[in-house]
Amino acid sequence: MASTEDGAYEGFTAEERAAMKEHAREMKTAARRRSNADKAAEAERDVLAKIAEMRDSDRVMAERVHAVVTAAAPTLAPKLWYGMPAYALDGKVVCFFQSAEKFKARYATLGFSDLAKLDDGPMWAAAFALTEVTADVEERIGALVKRAVG
Repeated sequence: MASTEDGAYEGFTAEERAAMKEHAREMKTAARRRSNADKAAEAERDVLAKIAEMRDSDRVMAERVHAVVTAAAPTLAPKLWYGMPAYALDGKVVCFFQSAEKFKARYATLGFSDLAKLDDGPMWAAAFALTEVTADVEERIGALVKRAVG
């Protein structure tokens, strides 16, 4: 959310408003789809199309994350969530990929919702910065996703 130097609230940023509008469109699109099989296939096509639109560095990472997540947890269904590739269990997002470009950040993010079973004592990480997806990073992502779906 946008704020002034003195901390006063100024409303949502342009990027946040765009993400909310994108989410509303995603919800309308999902509601119009017919069968569950159609919904799943079209949702994955939507995710792959969104990944294809990303700038090169984000796109390459998103493609690798998509491949790792879908291989590590086939029970997770790809879907768009606020304009980001996400992976859901029974319709509820467990993890997502946020491109660096989305909110003009210096790194992409692999994030997990509160449904992810990553609990580790009284504090644990729920998001991870990504600047590159190497073989080691793929291995870590796969392990996290498997753990998240428990």
